[in-house]
Amino acid sequence: MQPKNLLWPAAIRIFAAIALTLAFTSSAHAASEQVLYSFTLGSDGGEPYGNLVFDSAGNLYGTTSLGGNMKCDNGCGTVFELTPASGGGWTQTVIHTFEGGNDGAEPVAGLAIDAAGNLYGTTAGGGNSKDLGTVFKLTHGSGGWTETVIHRFTGGKDGFAPYANVILDSAGNLYGTTSGGGKNNLGIVFELSPTAGGKWTEKILRAFPGGNGGGAPNAVIFDASGDLIGTTYRGGPAIYHESGIVYKLTKNSGGGWKETVLYSFTGGADGMHPEAGVILDNLGNIYGTTYDGGSSKKGVVFQLSPGSGGWTQTVLHTFTTISQGQNPRAPLLFDGSGNLYGTTAGGGVHGTVFELIPGSGGWTYNLLYNFPTSSSGSNPYGGVIFDTSGNLYGTTLYGGANNYGTVYKITP
Repeated sequence: MQPKNLLWPAAIRIFAAIALTLAFTSSAHAASEQVLYSFTLGSDGGEPYGNLVFDSAGNLYGTTSLGGNMKCDNGCGTVFELTPASGGGWTQTVIHTFEGGNDGAEPVAGLAIDAAGNLYGTTAGGGNSKDLGTVFKLTHGSGGWTETVIHRFTGGKDGFAPYANVILDSAGNLYGTTSGGGKNNLGIVFELSPTAGGKWTEKILRAFPGGNGGGAPNAVIFDASGDLIGTTYRGGPAIYHESGIVYKLTKNSGGGWKETVLYSFTGGADGMHPEAGVILDNLGNIYGTTYDGGSSKKGVVFQLSPGSGGWTQTVLHTFTTISQGQNPRAPLLFDGSGNLYGTTAGGGVHGTVFELIPGSGGWTYNLLYNFPTSSSGSNPYGGVIFDTSGNLYGTTLYGGANNYGTVYKITP
């Protein structure tokens, strides 16, 4: 039996936890959540990290890092589809199960979709005996979905471990990053171009040098001029403990790409270690998050604005109290009114979805949804996307009915 003098403190902790949960829940904006699917870590997959994508018919697609084929420890991962049912529910279908080996394993990033409905993604492992990762394509036909491995990373200058999603340009070329490998073993930015014979040709656009030039890149995006903009988790001046950078790659007339560092994080109030890519507004301002740094070392939301003297960084929000959420790991999202939306992997009770509203006096933080129980989902590592009605959709890494992650919908 537990000694009497320990029973009362234990009770205090229990009641405090309950009160904290109620306080966090009541402080959030009046949004409602629906768990669309809870993963089981069986053939359906488990532990989804990345963002979701919609097709033109309103179906959702995503990846799970585990589950599916058990040739890998805890499964090699899956690509899944969620289809809205006439009765109001959603039907989950696994459209590809990774086998490990040449096929790839452990997709931790979201997907890209082209105008024809083909899906593109990365696996952090598999591809060959060295387990260095792949880029794949899924094509839908009358018999279902067919996977094609576009590229298998070999390490060395070619890079390895692509943890981020790929993007498409108007010509159908793919762009992405690897977290390791390259000339300096600090990651690369690559381009994959389709050829007439059905194969794809890789071109290395940037091998990160470390130091001021950055290292361990996240996802990239295009700006209006066709330049690539991204972040690196590492790199920056050593005096700032290599807290990460924001950079731009510009294509020159000779066909090469030149890197320009737009901002180096100091690890102080401005943030430290961005774990996601960035987004742009129509004026060319850049928005993103850092996983840590800020006054409470729990991350920030930042803006970079171009000017004649360079780029100016502004911290739009600093995550401080646990109730606001902490440690954002996903990219942000704009709505049509210029409000920003994002997630925090920690804080709240089991992570949060937040909104930032611009105004004349700055940006106002709104806790849009706090995941109140594990069954509602826990630790949203991925970001959110909108449907045509303004509802938000995302994934949680853990939680749900089986604690292997969820797909959720939030109605503001």
